[in-house]
Amino acid sequence: MGLAAAARPIAAHAQPKPLPTIGWLHAGGAPARTDNLDALRKALAEAGYIDGQTVAFEYRWADEHYDRLPALAAELVALKVDVIATVGVAPWAAKRATSTIPIVFGTGGDPVAIGLVNSLARPEGNLTGATYLVADLGSKRLDLLAQMVPQAKRIAWLANPENVSTERSVREMQEAARPRGLQLVVVNVRNESEVEDAFATMVREACGAVVIQADVVIHARKQQLLALAARHKLPAIYTWRDFAEDGGLIAYGPSIRAVYRQVGVYVGRILKGAKPADLPVVQPTTFDLVINRDTAKALGLIVPPALLALADEVIE
Repeated sequence: MGLAAAARPIAAHAQPKPLPTIGWLHAGGAPARTDNLDALRKALAEAGYIDGQTVAFEYRWADEHYDRLPALAAELVALKVDVIATVGVAPWAAKRATSTIPIVFGTGGDPVAIGLVNSLARPEGNLTGATYLVADLGSKRLDLLAQMVPQAKRIAWLANPENVSTERSVREMQEAARPRGLQLVVVNVRNESEVEDAFATMVREACGAVVIQADVVIHARKQQLLALAARHKLPAIYTWRDFAEDGGLIAYGPSIRAVYRQVGVYVGRILKGAKPADLPVVQPTTFDLVINRDTAKALGLIVPPALLALADEVIE
């Protein structure tokens, strides 16, 4: 009995320590392609945090319903996860849900302008992360599209009005369109059922080309977007290179996988004891211009030599 009693504290002490837990919050659905999350997991593994072995994940997906994000963020807070990782439009919901749990974000907008952090160099509070600045590239995309389709004087901006960056992006796009002599036609898409109607609106409004917003709801419809652009012979510019690789006319933007990797790097550092306020928000340094020459030919377009010279990749 004495030996058994003496063994109890040892057995109790030998109980395995709970794994640190990462809460994942995203506005989309569980991805069919896992490249991006794999980049995050790889960065974590390099820091010694292997999913299911030395760290656990709690995944929360809003399935493209932005109104679900606050409740999903509250669930992660109630679980007392060690850190929340979030990319896209979901960081706002995470910020509102907690001021104590560290949050590492990836966002397409300017995190200072949209109120996520006070400063890029010294974020303060419990948030830090990376920005891929896609919301601030609308003017550049408009310029690239105008070079590709110089005859187009009315250009559509396909956007989700529920995206936190949309209002600011629309203003910047309109300001960029005026000196170029272009008229910007804002066409809204909030869900899957509105995508086909949106393209019908562009045709009815005699739009000669379209800039596609980097938004979870819109980009989840990738194949539909590509098919409708081809059917209506509407030149379109996208954010992510895989759109051009899969048949889109042109894409211009940073590497989204690099953003996911950076989120993983910062989550690993926070799990090791770093504070979000001491980790500056990372900005992209390179942007890829990918042109699909086959699609240009199908649309009856000749790619200007100046664009070919700028392109990082030309798909034949």
